[in-house]
Amino acid sequence: MFSVIIPGRPCLTDIVTVDAQPNGQPTKFAFTFPANPAFSHVVVFFLPGTVLPPNTAAAIYIQLPDGKPTPNGPEFRFLGAIANEKPSAIFKVRSGETQKLPERTEAEEQDEMVDEGASNVTGTGTLSGTVTLGISIEPAQNVASQLAALQAAGNPTAPSTALVRLSPQQQQQQKQMTTKVLAQRIIGNAFNFLASFASSDPDKEEVVPLKSFRDWWTKFERRVEMDPGFLEREEANY
Repeated sequence: MFSVIIPGRPCLTDIVTVDAQPNGQPTKFAFTFPANPAFSHVVVFFLPGTVLPPNTAAAIYIQLPDGKPTPNGPEFRFLGAIANEKPSAIFKVRSGETQKLPERTEAEEQDEMVDEGASNVTGTGTLSGTVTLGISIEPAQNVASQLAALQAAGNPTAPSTALVRLSPQQQQQQKQMTTKVLAQRIIGNAFNFLASFASSDPDKEEVVPLKSFRDWWTKFERRVEMDPGFLEREEANY
């Protein structure tokens, strides 16, 4: 059903079934492989013809030799998930919380994925022992919750929480919502600027000189040129 690629190594296909439903349908799988040579990414994907049951996803967990100790050995850490709508993913692997990798540039990260001799997941030389990669078929809602928690925790390796790609219609709806929000922010920007120039006419109606509107438009255009994305930032000072 699944296969795994560790950059710089042969593709892994020796999957082991760990658990199954009463009807014999497998639900949990595992791959084991040496921690050496060094690696920092894993790729997990469906083999051709693999289709998960409806409303489920494949949660990916990893057990590193230097992981947090538990009564049953090093902990299994949640990495992310794949699903029918997202049949493959690349996961960045980091070891325990006390052994963070130093920040790398994007170019360094790309080099690391193809360089068998790159820094180890611990960032401090080699890591001996065996790594276990677990795959568990779980309800999509449960997996989505774990993905959201992973991202909310500020995990720099957290994958996207989107297990389902948006349809063209959904993308259009999302675009329309964004356009509406931007329009509201432009109007708000104009209102905040012009309000200070308002004065009352004989009928006690508030009016704004046309020149003030032209001044706002000039200022607004200059702001857009200097900072094109300022309206897209929710906290922007309009």
